[in-house]
Amino acid sequence: MAQGDLHTSTGSSASVAPLALIVGEALVDIVGSGKFDDGPQATPGGSPANVAVGLARLGIPTELVTRLGTDPHGNQLAAHLLCNGVHLAAGSVEPGVRTSTATATLDPAGIASYEFDIVWEPPTPILKPGCRVVHTGSIASLLEPGAKAVREFVRGLTEQPVTVTLDPNARPTITPDPAAAWSAIQTLAAASDLIKLSDEDCAFLLPGASLGEVAAEFLMADRTKCVVITRGGEGAIGHTRTLRVEVDAPPVEVVDTVGAGDSFMAALIAGLLSRGLLGGTRLNGIDESALREVIAYAVKAAAITCTRHGADPPTGTEHTTTRM
Repeated sequence: MAQGDLHTSTGSSASVAPLALIVGEALVDIVGSGKFDDGPQATPGGSPANVAVGLARLGIPTELVTRLGTDPHGNQLAAHLLCNGVHLAAGSVEPGVRTSTATATLDPAGIASYEFDIVWEPPTPILKPGCRVVHTGSIASLLEPGAKAVREFVRGLTEQPVTVTLDPNARPTITPDPAAAWSAIQTLAAASDLIKLSDEDCAFLLPGASLGEVAAEFLMADRTKCVVITRGGEGAIGHTRTLRVEVDAPPVEVVDTVGAGDSFMAALIAGLLSRGLLGGTRLNGIDESALREVIAYAVKAAAITCTRHGADPPTGTEHTTTRM
């Protein structure tokens, strides 16, 4: 895939073999008080689902393994995903189940905190020929009974020519014990090639550790080749065993931060795909220039999302034309 392929408008990916397989929750974000005076708004969300939409909007054929009902929230989510070109894997829609929700409350700075109503029991993921990256994380990697299935699937990819990416996206309201959450995440992290997490994740999972120390902990695993840590309005830092790259974030007027980290993750994957750095052991060849470029691309995607309401990642065209 040429780098220019990132800057095309997305179409339906259902008829195209997916380059990216996303495994995780899709839910409806009910966004409450903050800068808005028109009451709560129900918008499609869920970290892995947001990543899937972000990838599809950047022109990457993407399939999502998730769990939806056929209730109004489920219909809203399914329509949103399909209209954005995300292919729902077989078994992801199950009549009779309740679609999950997350109530997001915004503080005066637009920073969101969440309370969840979620059950996680996904269908069995299937890796299709030609897939280059498998991404998971967030609630799907921690909430049983589905988390066990996710762990088993990811650990079974060891001999497959795919890159595994992980965004723990720690949720203290779901897993309030940092030690238990850290233990569960380490199991998935050891089977992942690239790990992205926020400075807030780091503070929750390893209290008192510096960002560099957290990255070093993950990089002790043989398979893990790159750790990227986001720092909100301060940008992001990328680590490999031999490199450290820091990228600043552009100043923006924040509407809210809902989905910003997911837009970052999607753009990070898309940027690496565009450079032929995903699939098998290709990530091993990343150099300082490529790491800086893909992080800068991801930082900009997150910044654009912060200027809009809800989880609304940019298309390739919007990313290219937006001046910051």
